[in-house]
Amino acid sequence: MKPSTRGKKPAQGNRTPVIANGNAGRIHPVVIYPFRQPDKLQDLEHLYEMVARLDADKATYARPITVIDCKTREILARNPRHLQFLQRTVSRHSDILEAWCVDTCQMWYTGLGAAYERGARSDIYWLIPGDFNYGDPVGRDVLSRLHDLPEICAELEQDLSIGEIATSYSNSKHLIDTYGTFALLYTWFPKEAAEIREYTERPRSEFFAIRHQFLGEMLHRRWYGYEQTVVMLLHAVLDTRHISRFFVGNISDLPEGRDTLSSAMQQVERTERVLKTLWRERHHHEPGWSARYRQLEAESEQVRGTALTLLERLLS
Repeated sequence: MKPSTRGKKPAQGNRTPVIANGNAGRIHPVVIYPFRQPDKLQDLEHLYEMVARLDADKATYARPITVIDCKTREILARNPRHLQFLQRTVSRHSDILEAWCVDTCQMWYTGLGAAYERGARSDIYWLIPGDFNYGDPVGRDVLSRLHDLPEICAELEQDLSIGEIATSYSNSKHLIDTYGTFALLYTWFPKEAAEIREYTERPRSEFFAIRHQFLGEMLHRRWYGYEQTVVMLLHAVLDTRHISRFFVGNISDLPEGRDTLSSAMQQVERTERVLKTLWRERHHHEPGWSARYRQLEAESEQVRGTALTLLERLLS
């Protein structure tokens, strides 16, 4: 398996149904509404202009789904302008699905699960995070070609297509993934980590598309409240699935331009928890697994400690 990218953009308005394995299938857009409501609506307005185009192209796309956390809904109810946008725009171009969620990955689970129940064997499911800067020129450019992401998954018959954001080496996301995510991956799953890195430098990406059969398998496995993209990539590599990469662009979801140190530390710590749990799930039936686990846990503690020390120096 090699990483795949697609540089040519299909002409707008000249779309054909996605073909997968010889059968016509559709793309299911699942929009994750911002957990924390932004002060300005500009980013969401541009995002739902794209969603409106998807909703109008019924040959290619299923009815979009927008997942909203119930806590966010209660906040919106106290803001007339935002509530009006939700009622007049979001509900017009998508089906709103409300749920009480612990974190964003649980919102993914809710939305992708609902879309999967509507779908069929040849369909593709497209996750669209709602909390990125879509309103500036770079964000609008990303929106104009973001539909290529699920089309890669369909046309190249990939099981999972990951959208990769461009960042500088000093960007907090790059630092977290380098010193935290990949360092821990190499500790717990070294062979798989090396293969994942051939595909992407952003194993925690919120932009992805996934094929029906693979999504069904993931939905029936343990779904993690955090870092679910890493889990899907690990399963895809362990099960010899086909993975591709799509270059999203230099877009950000960080209002201040970088993660806080506290947020970075939390992301590293929860990644370690997920990897430890996943390793136990895969190895607990093996003889002597607990001794091996304790050894890896000690190594992981050192890796985590080093990562937190480096992030403190770099982000403070």
